Amino acid sequence: MNTRSIRRRLTLAAFVLLLATPPAMATDARALSAPVADAMAQAASPQAIAEYRRKLKEYQAARAAFEQQAEPYWTAIAEKRRGRNTKRRERQTITLDDYVLTQPPVYDGPKRPVDPEPDDKPRERKPLPVVADFLQAAAAHFQFTPQRPASEVEFKRAYGRVALASGLTRDQIVRVYSFETGGNGNHDMQSGLSASRPGSRAISTAVGYNQLLTTNTVSLLAEQGNEIVKALAEKAAGLSGPARKAMDHKLAILKRMVAFTRSVPVQWSEHEKLANTPQGWGVHAMVLDIDVGPLLQTHKLLTSVLFARAKGYTRPLTAAELEMMNLTGDSTGLDMVTMPQAMREQVPTSNFFQRGGYERNPVAIRHNTVAKLLAITDERMDVNSTKPGAKELAAAL
Repeated sequence: MNTRSIRRRLTLAAFVLLLATPPAMATDARALSAPVADAMAQAASPQAIAEYRRKLKEYQAARAAFEQQAEPYWTAIAEKRRGRNTKRRERQTITLDDYVLTQPPVYDGPKRPVDPEPDDKPRERKPLPVVADFLQAAAAHFQFTPQRPASEVEFKRAYGRVALASGLTRDQIVRVYSFETGGNGNHDMQSGLSASRPGSRAISTAVGYNQLLTTNTVSLLAEQGNEIVKALAEKAAGLSGPARKAMDHKLAILKRMVAFTRSVPVQWSEHEKLANTPQGWGVHAMVLDIDVGPLLQTHKLLTSVLFARAKGYTRPLTAAELEMMNLTGDSTGLDMVTMPQAMREQVPTSNFFQRGGYERNPVAIRHNTVAKLLAITDERMDVNSTKPGAKELAAAL
């Protein structure tokens, strides 16, 4: 089982979304369009162009000086990471010397100036598919409509039964849900969208209690499809009449979807290509189904637990540790999880990011050691576990 490919996902968007305050996320960039359009309509004066070029030269000089510090730092980060990977393969002990222990350099020079004569061609933003698109694609390509719960608590009970039976703990189930959804998410909650924020828009295709991306769903069915089909077949065996007929139909659709996900090599990049097709959107609609959705949500977390066990880590993962593996990927997350507390307090978070991802991640920058990053994750779990949705899930277990 290739669990690593399932775990790979963009942590930048996840951390910014899950830890940001709602007012900061409610800003609609479209409100800025009119002033920007007016400014662009005005021809730039020679003085403005000269001033821009002067500031641009200053900016470029400052950035060049910064790069002389930053490039060696991030090269060292990559080299240390390769060294740790080699030591793990050879079952050698990881020590503080295997990490870069200084914080990355911070650029504090002038900002890049705004070009007074910008390219007047508007940048087209490809819209992300949303739940309605997933449902439409499922109907068009698989002749399937997910069986939705009669109430949200019905889905929570179904998820709770599956998750507990798999070996996940009550604490892991509730606290990860609290972090991923803010403590009030429904089974069809999509990342970035909220009824309480008019004008909000999707920032990813992540849906549900544990926020599965389209690529997560494709990968899970490709790698765990046999187990999910088996679980559904066992459920069908206990039914009769119309309920059995409906379940058999769903099982046939599920098998078609599994075959579709296995039409490419078992690699995240290949699964991502499938996930970005209308057929892939249709597969993602299974996350919303009362029978299959809880299995997908559970397997997304269970693969991290099994990965840790396979690597010899037998202590139960805390919810924050499990979430760290869920967000950053199994290998990277386990690197942090297996670290003693004394090391967690000294090792910068930059050791676990690519440079671009780190520099665009204010959470990792602010909470700049492993200990601080885990602490803020726990803190958000504490706060969100007191919200109605989390309490309802806890009561359903």
